[in-house]
Amino acid sequence: MSFTEAQDDMRQGYCSGGPGILASAIAWACAAGIAASVSTHAAVWALLIGGLFIFPASILFCKLLGARGTHVKGNPLGVLAGASTFWLIFAIVIALVLSWHQQTWFFPAMLLTLGGRYLVFATAYGMRHYWVLGLLLATAGVITFVMSVQPAASAAVGSAIEGSFSVVCISHYFRRMRPDKSLQRTALMGRR
Repeated sequence: MSFTEAQDDMRQGYCSGGPGILASAIAWACAAGIAASVSTHAAVWALLIGGLFIFPASILFCKLLGARGTHVKGNPLGVLAGASTFWLIFAIVIALVLSWHQQTWFFPAMLLTLGGRYLVFATAYGMRHYWVLGLLLATAGVITFVMSVQPAASAAVGSAIEGSFSVVCISHYFRRMRPDKSLQRTALMGRR
């Protein structure tokens, strides 16, 4: 399997990643609502617990949209995406430790962390959209930290950014879909 074929397989199997972004946006929206109505502490746990369901929910969304919800066995980019999950978990520990010092720092730290993870997806999916998404989330993390934005608003920003990009990625998937379920290549996917 060539590198380009591996990227094509990731896009086909996971609807260009849009369902995963949507599942994450929903988790962030729940955290924002809980931060606004209950407490920051409860919102932190809502995002962490919601995060456990992002991948299973994304697979369900993929299947509902007609995709496999998986990659071909032996696709090295599936391993890369999986490895980035471990990096995400390690970074969550840092965000939690920061929140013990100042609860309002958790969501900006998570925005930065998630932004970094999406940069890996730019390679895994071969889509420049992920550079924009990752850099927007990272920038939002820095801004919400520097401006001491309230946790509900920080989480809402993350949800809004991801929700918007989930639509972009899912639309990309369906616009490029061919009758044989393969995807047409575009300039946004990089070179062959």
